Amino acid sequence: MNIDSCKNKSIGIVQLLTIDLVLPADGFELEKDGLLKNITVAYETYGELSSKCDNVVYICHALTGDAHVAGRHAASDKKPGWWDEMVGPGKGIDTDYYFVVCANILGGCQGTTGPSSINPDTGKPYGSSFPDITIGDIVNVQKLFLETLGIKRLSAVIGGSLGGMQALEWSIRYPEAIDRCICIAAGASLSTQALAFDMVAQDAILSDPNWANGDYYGNEKKPAWGLAHARKIGHITYLSPEIMQKKFGREKTASNKDKASDYLFQVESYLDYKGKQLVERFDANSYLAITKAMDSFDLEETHGDLANAFASVQSKFLLIGLSSDWLFHPEQCVDLASALLGAGKQVSCCTLEAPYGHDAFLIDIENLANTIRAFLPWVSPTKHSNEENGAKVFAATSEHKCICEMVIAKTRVLDLGCGNGDLLTLLKTEKQTSGFGVDINLHNLIQATDKGHDVFQGDLDAGLSIIPDASYGYALFSSTMQQVMKPNAVLHEMLRVAKQGIVTFPNFGNWRNRLMLTLTGRMPKSKALPYEWYETPNIHMSTLKDFVELCRQEDFTILEICCIPGESMIDKLLISLGFCNLGAERIVMRISAQPSDNTTIIPPSKCHSA
Repeated sequence: MNIDSCKNKSIGIVQLLTIDLVLPADGFELEKDGLLKNITVAYETYGELSSKCDNVVYICHALTGDAHVAGRHAASDKKPGWWDEMVGPGKGIDTDYYFVVCANILGGCQGTTGPSSINPDTGKPYGSSFPDITIGDIVNVQKLFLETLGIKRLSAVIGGSLGGMQALEWSIRYPEAIDRCICIAAGASLSTQALAFDMVAQDAILSDPNWANGDYYGNEKKPAWGLAHARKIGHITYLSPEIMQKKFGREKTASNKDKASDYLFQVESYLDYKGKQLVERFDANSYLAITKAMDSFDLEETHGDLANAFASVQSKFLLIGLSSDWLFHPEQCVDLASALLGAGKQVSCCTLEAPYGHDAFLIDIENLANTIRAFLPWVSPTKHSNEENGAKVFAATSEHKCICEMVIAKTRVLDLGCGNGDLLTLLKTEKQTSGFGVDINLHNLIQATDKGHDVFQGDLDAGLSIIPDASYGYALFSSTMQQVMKPNAVLHEMLRVAKQGIVTFPNFGNWRNRLMLTLTGRMPKSKALPYEWYETPNIHMSTLKDFVELCRQEDFTILEICCIPGESMIDKLLISLGFCNLGAERIVMRISAQPSDNTTIIPPSKCHSA
């Protein structure tokens, strides 16, 4: 189902529920030595729980979010839940198939126990006496809450920003309890710059004249000024500089355009509005408690390094960065992906082109929804029903068949320029390989992900630094070599990360190409080279002889050559006579960085016709 066609579908009217957790007799112990004697959790659910309880998706909300993800509490509500475009019938997280749960986090102020809740020891709001909390505490409460509902395992845990941190903590703390972890616009810790913004925002609250050391609940005035300014500071980091310029520039509000002084810029009016909005629905103590938990989250510090942090995780991961996010730079997602790959875990990683900055995961939904929908384990009774033995069968190309014959069964395969994942699917089906695909095109990656493959969005010319040495049996470079800027550098990288490489490319030395160029004086077009010169993605055309010479110069060993003829009998005749460079329309070559005495030339009778 197309995501666009589901934008106006809604869950409808939903209800905010609360539940009191059953705690140990001496209370719920927190990681920083605090203790809570009772905990109430506010939550919402959408969709229906399956009979096997195997369709639960848990959503972790961000800093000032809440449990109200989708739908409306009343028909008169002006706005639906904060991720209504993502969650619902036919949407990215499809409630026709998933049972979706979201709870307000510990320390919050939307129904779950937090600083504004009543302290059972005093009968008054906790205020300044509310203990320090961590992301670990938040996740521990979520786990206890779900067990109280009878849910022991999650099909997926999903979160953006602070929610992404929670999702990572879930995967580490309860590895046996989740199948998939989706982390959006987050990282292993806050950057120094993000910490600095948090500290200034916290100072704004603490310096408010109505702060009253955090015990302001009985007072007529609350620390509204401080909380509003904290929100303004935070919101500056949520939008990209480009969007700020586009939305506001240096425009002034209509009432002040003609004034000579005391100008009020539109951006100032916007930030004032955002500050007042938060004051109306949020609590200053909760803002402090949650941002401090976020500040202290550091997987490397806690576990020694990321490799140790992810050593015991069992879930598949989807890491999503946002191109214009400067609060959590997309490189932080790549760092997480690199650590997971180094630990031998299943991970997919991509960066969405999203101009809105950090807030894009709440605003720029379409690509995000399609990516998440493809990654989730199933969205219909038949989705991925063949995932264990490969997705649907497709018409394999000649070079794909040749590659399949070269690959030893049950090995690990890296596909550079994986496209829509068809080759990985063929190898998984025919040779029971496990694979990982790299491609720069998000649409390709979504299709490959939908077929059950792990993928990474990356520019091959930028290298394969996230992939450890010798971690794959084969690296495939299928019909991609001629499209990269630095093919020799990519070849070295592929033979660093894999024991052998299999390269395929159109052979520009074929007699048909030579004849067309000679007779017409124009660049040739053929089945192997179907583009006009001005629109071709092929920027480095080569012949069989060119590539053999490149291998000699770079000290690559050619282990096997398959010359694929075109439809003409002349092609096959030329190959049979040993004129492979003239007869071959496409080349498939298996190479290695290790020396070898033998090169196998596949005889024409076993070469696949185009």
